[in-house]
Amino acid sequence: MKNFISLMALMVVIILNTNVSAQDVVLTGTQVPATNTEFGQIRGYIHNNITTYKGIPYAQAKRFETAQSPTKWEGVKSTTMYGPVAPLVNPTISIQDESEFVFDHDWGFPNEDCLSLNVWTPEASTAKKRPVLFWIHGGGFTTGSSHELPSYDGENLAKKGDVVVVSINHRLNVLGFLDLSAYGEKYKHSANNSILDMVKALEWVKNNIENFGGDPNNVTIFGQSGGGAKVTTLMSMPKAKGLFHKAINQSGSFRTAMLEKEDTQAIASETLNILGLNDTNVDEIQNIPFEKLAEASSKALAVVAEKMKAAGKPVIGFGLNWGPSRDGIDLPYQLSSPQALALSKDIPLMLGTAKNEFAPFANMRFIGASEETIMKHIQDTYKDKADDYVNAVKKAYPNDTDPKDLLDVDTMFRPGAVMQANEKSALAGGAPVFMYLFTWQSPVFDGKYKALHCMELPFVFDNINLANHMTGGGKEAHDLAEKMSGAWLNFAKTGNPNYKNLPEWPSYTCKNTATMHFNNKCEVKPQLDKELFELVSQAPD
Repeated sequence: MKNFISLMALMVVIILNTNVSAQDVVLTGTQVPATNTEFGQIRGYIHNNITTYKGIPYAQAKRFETAQSPTKWEGVKSTTMYGPVAPLVNPTISIQDESEFVFDHDWGFPNEDCLSLNVWTPEASTAKKRPVLFWIHGGGFTTGSSHELPSYDGENLAKKGDVVVVSINHRLNVLGFLDLSAYGEKYKHSANNSILDMVKALEWVKNNIENFGGDPNNVTIFGQSGGGAKVTTLMSMPKAKGLFHKAINQSGSFRTAMLEKEDTQAIASETLNILGLNDTNVDEIQNIPFEKLAEASSKALAVVAEKMKAAGKPVIGFGLNWGPSRDGIDLPYQLSSPQALALSKDIPLMLGTAKNEFAPFANMRFIGASEETIMKHIQDTYKDKADDYVNAVKKAYPNDTDPKDLLDVDTMFRPGAVMQANEKSALAGGAPVFMYLFTWQSPVFDGKYKALHCMELPFVFDNINLANHMTGGGKEAHDLAEKMSGAWLNFAKTGNPNYKNLPEWPSYTCKNTATMHFNNKCEVKPQLDKELFELVSQAPD
C-alpha cells in the first residue's frame, strides 16, 4: 500500500508539472471580456487563443417580411452555442450510414427565428484591423446552416491567418423566396428575403466588426455550392455594393440566370390556391404551421414547373426550386447581364470546382464494373461520339487509369465556373480573376468518393482533423491544407492567392485559361476540358 501511495503521489507531481497546451484550455464566463455590439454586449469563449462567439442575433423578421434590426438587450448576452437553423422543407429522418460518416452532418435545431451569425477572432478589440472572411454555407437555397459541416469551424483559419472569420444563418426555401409581392406592401421584398438577410448580416459586419478586431473595409465573401451561388448573387445586387471587397465562389456557378417575376408570382399564387387562401386573407399564411406551408409550396413548384415546361420556358438550375429572382427592386439585373457584371467589376474573384463533385454518387453502380461494362455505358450514352468522349476525358486527365474515372468527371459545375471566369475576366479594366480545380482524391472507403462535392472545404478552412471522416487525415492532406488555406488567406488579405510552396498562380484570362490544380503536386494548367464540355452539352438526353 505504501508503494502504491508513493506511485500515486509521483503521478500527481508529474501531471501538475506537465505543460498544458493552450489548445487544451477553454476560458469561459468572466475570464472572457465582454464585447460591445450596437445591440448590446456579448460574451463568447476562448480556445486556442481564439475568441469565439456563436449565435449572435444580427436581425429579426416576421414570416415573409423584410428583416429588421434585433431588439436591443440589457446586460451581457452569452454567445457560446450556434443559433437555430432554418427549417427544412424535407427534414432528414433516416441515416445513410456511409455518406453521413463522410459528411458528418450536424443538422442543428430548426426555428424560423434563425438570423444569427458566428465570429472567430484572435483578439476582440479595436486595436487592430484584420481582414474579414465572411462565410456563406451551401445547401442550394433550400438547406444547410453555418455549422452543418465540421469543415465550417473558423478557429484554425482565424489563428493561422490572423483574420476574423464570420459565418451566418439566414432564411431558406419557401421562407426566404416565396414571392408575395402582389399581395401588399409588407411583402414587397419577399421574393428575395433570403438574400436581403445576407445583406443585413454584411451591414452588421460593417457596423460592428471593428469591435472584434476586424476591418470593415476589407471583407471577403466566400461560399461553396449554394453558398457560391449566393456570392454571385450578392455580386449582382446593388444593395450589397460596398459591403464586401473580394469574392470567392467554390462550386457555385451552376446557376447562370434567375427566375423572372411572372414565374415567382405564379408559384406564390399556386401556393395560396393550394392553401385555400387569396388576396383577402393572405396574411393567414404567416401563421399556418411550417409543415403545411412546405407541403403546399412544394406542390406549387411542381405545378408551375409543368406549366413552364408546356410553355417551352427554361427552368433555372437543377429543376424548379427556391432561389433568387429578378424582382426589379433588390435584384434588378440578370446575373450575366452587363449591368450586373459592372456592379462587381472592381471585386477580385477567385472561383473553381472539385474534379468529381456529385459524379461519384451518380455512378456508384459502376464500382467494380468491368472495363467492358463501362465502355458499353459510354457507347449507349454518347453513340457515335463515344470515342470522342473517351479521348476528351483522357486529354483533360491524362494520368487517370481506372476505367471508372471516365465516368466520374464533373461536367455539371465546372462549365458554369469557366463561363463566369470568362465573363468576369473579359471586363476591360476589371479586377483580376483566379481559377482553380481541386483534383485531390480522398482515400476514404477505398477511394470511392474521390474529389467529391465539398471535399475542398477541410483544406480551405485548414480543418483536416475536424473533417477526417471526409479526408482520412494524414500528412498529404495536411500539407495540401496548409497551401490551400494559405492561398485563401492571401487572397482575402491582398486580392492575390499566390502563396509559398505553390507554383506561380497567374490571373485567369480567356487566352491563358490559367487554372491552379490542387493536388499532392499543385500545378497550373490551361483549360484541358473544353472539348469534353462541348461533347457533353451536345449529348442526347
